[in-house]
Amino acid sequence: MIAVVGIGEAINMPVEKINHPQHYGGDTTYEAIKVIEAWKLDFHLGNAVKYICRAGKKDDELIDLEKAAWYLARRIGQIKADDSK
Repeated sequence: MIAVVGIGEAINMPVEKINHPQHYGGDTTYEAIKVIEAWKLDFHLGNAVKYICRAGKKDDELIDLEKAAWYLARRIGQIKADDSK
């Protein structure tokens, strides 16, 4: 267990909910955070990968894929805006 200090209180959370949660691949070579860091992805692409990796494992699969698409659309919008400058 690990103590997490919030605003004026401490709570205990199992380490597996913080470090290497199963819905992000667990402690494997392909854990989402390891892939995101190895590929040096920015915020938007990293979040898209995260939601694709966990699709159907934590929340509803469609919701996770829609979140991934939302982050991809934001990144595409940034690229298009930069290209038009």
